[in-house]
Amino acid sequence: MTRRWPEPQREEHMKVGFIGLGAMGAPMARHLHAKGLLTAVGNRTQSKADDLAAELGVRAARSTDNFADCDVVALCVSLDHDVLTTVEGLANVLRAGTVVVDHSTVSVETARRAAAMLATHDIAFIDAPVSGGVEGARNGKLSVMLGADEAALEKARPVIEAYAARITHMGGIGAGQATKAINQVLVAGINEAVCEGLALGEKLGLDPDKLLPTLMAGAANSWFLEKRGATMMRGEFTPGFKCVHMLKDLRIVQGIAANAGIRTTAIDQAAADYAELVERGQGEADTSALITLKREKPSQD
Repeated sequence: MTRRWPEPQREEHMKVGFIGLGAMGAPMARHLHAKGLLTAVGNRTQSKADDLAAELGVRAARSTDNFADCDVVALCVSLDHDVLTTVEGLANVLRAGTVVVDHSTVSVETARRAAAMLATHDIAFIDAPVSGGVEGARNGKLSVMLGADEAALEKARPVIEAYAARITHMGGIGAGQATKAINQVLVAGINEAVCEGLALGEKLGLDPDKLLPTLMAGAANSWFLEKRGATMMRGEFTPGFKCVHMLKDLRIVQGIAANAGIRTTAIDQAAADYAELVERGQGEADTSALITLKREKPSQD
């Protein structure tokens, strides 16, 4: 039986479209619907858009033309190419004064190209990547780091607030993606340390039921340890955040770091490890599958 969501309480007289209905995008769109803002949804796989539209009682877009009446369109897609292709289509149909909010993780240069493409049509762009994972999207507790001018942000704020616990205006276009790059460096580094430490704990015969709460009570605690520690030690790697997406993000970060001219030891190690996981067929697994590498005895060259 198809679940029907309750009729939303409309908070703003605004029409919002959402494109990209994956593990993050679908719950974000549901939060918009709960606020009475959602008008249309779109997705590369049409059946996902059709199913969610039927569930929520909104329009299922067949092309970017179906977002022409929207005041704000939010994106949450996978790749730089996807962002640029979608923005190109929207630029030709949206009204002047509309705002496009991109929640994808892409390069700083892609964000600036998208903004320039829309600016020629007097359409504003906000690069607004998010952190908080699938749990954050489902709970409406995402951290949103964005680059935009103040007027665009204020127009789009009711949209972003529908699924955000924190909204931080980091600066102009590209500042959001630059901040997300730093976020991913820290996330990847923490993943490396937690997986390596827990793999060592296993080898030393420590009881995970005692080890995990002990670590979480002290300075070693982290979101990743709390949310993924127990599941990874049981060999459960349901995403979450997929290894293939982490690898994509880290390759973006490598380019940014190379241009900045810093030492990239942690970034490069994490990128190599996630590349190996993808090569082994674990690209769709949660990033905590990294522990499967850490459990292995290093090869002797």
